[in-house]
Amino acid sequence: MSLEAYDYHLPPELIAQEGVEPRDMARMLVVRREGPFRPEHRRVRDLPEYLRPGDVLVFNESKVIPARLLGQKPTGGRVEVLLVREKAPGLWEALLGPARRAPVGTRLRFLSPKDLSPVPDLEALVVGVEPDGVRLLRFQGDLMAHLEAVGEVPLPPYIRHRVPLERYQTVYARRPGSVAAPTAGLHFTPELLARLREAGVELHFLTLHVGPGTFRPVKGDPERHEMHAEPFEIPEATALAVNRARAEGRLVVAVGTTVVRALESAYREGEGVVPGAGETRLFIRPPYRFRAIDALFTNFHLPRSTLLMLVAAFLGHERTLEAYRLAVAERYRFYSLGDAMLIL
Repeated sequence: MSLEAYDYHLPPELIAQEGVEPRDMARMLVVRREGPFRPEHRRVRDLPEYLRPGDVLVFNESKVIPARLLGQKPTGGRVEVLLVREKAPGLWEALLGPARRAPVGTRLRFLSPKDLSPVPDLEALVVGVEPDGVRLLRFQGDLMAHLEAVGEVPLPPYIRHRVPLERYQTVYARRPGSVAAPTAGLHFTPELLARLREAGVELHFLTLHVGPGTFRPVKGDPERHEMHAEPFEIPEATALAVNRARAEGRLVVAVGTTVVRALESAYREGEGVVPGAGETRLFIRPPYRFRAIDALFTNFHLPRSTLLMLVAAFLGHERTLEAYRLAVAERYRFYSLGDAMLIL
């Protein structure tokens, strides 16, 4: 389909600028893939009502790092740095802006975002440029030890004010590495997780570190859009739980599009979901045959985005746009800090 097929009108005031408290009081639009279009308007805390004992919820436990840094060259010129991922110990892929000011060989020190003073014992050297323009930075000093002092949360451009890191973090985040939150998980509270367990729902986890490509719009022909590689890891217990549930007719519910991409990337015909580490560039768009999940809990996504295309592949293009039109009419809150949709 053309890019225009994934467009919809969204009044700017429906873009959420802060999250609901408590988190599980966010609204939840429930839509079924089969049968008549009969959506339900609920709250996230009602999720246990839609699941049975033995159903499996899969979460992404990646933790957001304060990945936006301000570098300074020996000449005094400043360069914005957005960390992408660590390729090897101390060697990071990063987006630099403006990149032309930091050719290979440029040495950077880093400034505190609080008072713009230099942070001691941390420098980086630009050591390479990859084909897509991503720079390679070799850090001297312990970056992770200094990250809280030098970094800020790289919020999406549609969020106009600062959000505390803890609010842009899931309550179960454990493994640092994402530059953007797996936002569907922002709706869950410790109390909701406990209620799900008490109801007999199995909770399992994987890791996919979200890269800045999640902010990258699709331009032109969707067939030619290339996804940035993102690393993932699926524990053996999670793979076993997913495969057993699928074999026994129990629901596997992905909490967020990152979980979908990790599970689908790890699926092998005849084996099911295979545990282990890897990286994915999987771009899910219609038509696509899902092999690892039965249901999806997700946020409302940007027009013309790869995330909206993934939802359309799962729910169907026309039903997806019908659900989004309804969400706009009912004044749901959109994007990272907004409301949720449960697709069954």
